Formats: sequence, structure tokens, C-alpha cells
Amino acid sequence: MRTQVVIIGAGPSGLLLGQLLHKAGIDNVILERQTGDYVLGRIRAGILEQVTVDLLNEAGVGGRLASEGIVHHSIELVFAGTRHPIDVHGLTGGKVVTAYGQTELTRDLMQARAAAGLPTIYEAANVQPAGFDGEHPVVTYDKDGKTHELHCDFIAGCDGFHGVSRASVKDRIAEYERVYPFGWLGVLADVPPVSPHAIVYGNSDRGFSLCSMRSLARSRYYVQCPLDDKVEDWSDQRFWDELRRRLDPELAERIITGPSIEKSIAPLRSFVAEPMRFGRLFLAGDAAHIVPPTGAKGLNLAATDVKYLSGAFIEYFNERDAHGIDTYSARCLKRIWKAERFSWSLTTLMHRFPDTEGFGQRLQEAELDYLVHSRAASTALAENYVGLPL
Repeated sequence: MRTQVVIIGAGPSGLLLGQLLHKAGIDNVILERQTGDYVLGRIRAGILEQVTVDLLNEAGVGGRLASEGIVHHSIELVFAGTRHPIDVHGLTGGKVVTAYGQTELTRDLMQARAAAGLPTIYEAANVQPAGFDGEHPVVTYDKDGKTHELHCDFIAGCDGFHGVSRASVKDRIAEYERVYPFGWLGVLADVPPVSPHAIVYGNSDRGFSLCSMRSLARSRYYVQCPLDDKVEDWSDQRFWDELRRRLDPELAERIITGPSIEKSIAPLRSFVAEPMRFGRLFLAGDAAHIVPPTGAKGLNLAATDVKYLSGAFIEYFNERDAHGIDTYSARCLKRIWKAERFSWSLTTLMHRFPDTEGFGQRLQEAELDYLVHSRAASTALAENYVGLPL
């Protein structure tokens, strides 16, 4: 079988790339090692920059997002027992972020692909990209007891941190990584958000907390926890009690609790792989970079990669112009490192580290106090939060 682009991975980045290429008349096939239900069941981020919203509209899948997404005009920082608003909308000349769960975004992209009759091969085992240093790449995979070959012009590796795409070029890349000494315990519950138009970040001597939302009836809450904690150690009651302790009294009183429908502990890391192009193989999304979720940049960075990569492929096939392909890695990495810096900085500022007791905690609170009372510092935070220009 032959196609123009083979996309490895049917997560949001792979599906979005496939949709954009389809809209431009470029044939593509998506290979995914998991089932469609498994992909759809993954609980992930839900804060979209305007760049990402625009790209989803360009792909023709922004209808439900427009009607169900919740616009956030501000964020709130809690420290020293007091809450402080940051007017993101006002500080950035009207820019906002939109709350819309990654599960729903994935569902929209899956449905659009199915409606267009585009090929997505789920439960593709032993996927192996080859020949990408030459002009005739091929991807092999096993399905239904047989080995299949997909011949193509380009391969897009959108298969995440543990995928085969980066692994196939591991000896040719430089990897930069920082692993943080704590995790996030996250709870998803069908309860109204404590703040329908803001995301609340908490810094306390007990550790970090985050109040966010997926809809007006579903909320996502987090507390910092030790890496060796187990989910079963945290009853719902223990979680809600701990969350309240890390917020200001008025906000803690407003929280509506309920049974968790999903509970998990996620480790935090910063990771970048350079470069992102290897002949006719390209890395995108989590295959090339990971950010701690503090800055809400993971999904948005993946969307930016897809914007650059889809544009590069469209230029190549429609105009025989290779400039976008040749500059893809450098363009992506310039934006990636700025997002990595922001996510690392916010993580460092808001979390309790092993050496944050006493002196370190007071330094964090002094920095936060300066941030909320300085228009310049607040503007810098707001500009990074809504997403830097492409």
C-alpha cells in the first residue's frame, strides 16, 4: 500500500495533522498501537491557547468547541492564605484561553476522520519506520497475523514519549531532561468548578494545588504529592480535605465535593529532543518534548508542531517548496524552549521542593507578591500563559 504521509500515533497531534492534510488534499494513513476506545479514554489537559483554537477551526472541527468550550479571562494565584487575580484578558490586549477537555477534542477529530472515510489502523503492532534517510520511506506493522508495508513520501512521528518514532533515531538526538521530585495527584469529578472563569494556582507550605475545569459540570483538581504515594492511599475525603488546606479560606469554603470518576498520580518532567527532523521522518508533540503541566503547554505545543508540519507538507506537495520542511525543527524548537522555560519557571515558583522550607518558602512568597503587584511581571505571566505569537 502507498500513501503520501504515514502518521504514527492517533492522539490529538496525529489526528489533527491527518485532518489538516486531508483538507489540503494530501493522502495520509494513521497507525495506532492501541484501540480507539483506549485513546479516547485517556484523561489529559484541557486548556487551549487561541493558536490551538484557530487551528482546530482551520481543520473544520471547531463547532462543538465553540459551543461548549469555556473561555477563561483570568487566573488566580493563592499564596500566604490570600487569593490574587491576574487579568489575563486585560494584560494581553484581549487574549484568552479556552477550557475544553482533550478527550472531547480527540472525539471531535476521530468523528471527523471517520466521517471522511480516512484510514486509521488501530491495534497496529510492531510498527517500524525505515528508509527515511532516503527518498522512499516505508513503515511496517503487524495486524491480524500478517505483516504489512506502507510506502510513503514522509513519516510523522506523533506517537508520544514512549513511541517508536523517537526510539528509532535515539542514537542521533540530544536529549535534555529535568525530572521533578514530586507528582500531581489529580481527581476528576462531576461537580461544578469552584471558579467558572478562572484557573486557580495555589502555593502553600503544604505544597502546590490547582483548581481547573472541564465543563460547567465537571472539574479537575490537583495536589502536589510525593512520588512514592499510591492512589489507593488517597481516599476522596482525604483529597478534598487536603485541597482545602492549600487554598484561601473563602475559596476552600466554596468547593463542592463529590465522588471521583478518575484519580491518578502523574510524575512531572521537562524533556526536549533535538533535532525533530531526520531525513523524511519528523517528530511532533510528546515524541519530541514534555513539559510539566503547570503551564498548560503540552497539548498547545503539540498543536504548534502540527501547524508547522502540516504547512511544510502542504508547501512541498502543492508548490514543491522544501523550505518549511528544512526549517521545521528550528522553528519548533525556538517556541518549545520558550514554553519549557515558562513551565519550569511556574513549576519552580508554585511547588514545594525538598529545600523550600523556611527561607525558600519565604522567597517564593516574596516573588509571588512582586508578581501580583507589578504590572510588568503580571503581563509577562499573562503573555506566556495565553501563548506567545507564532
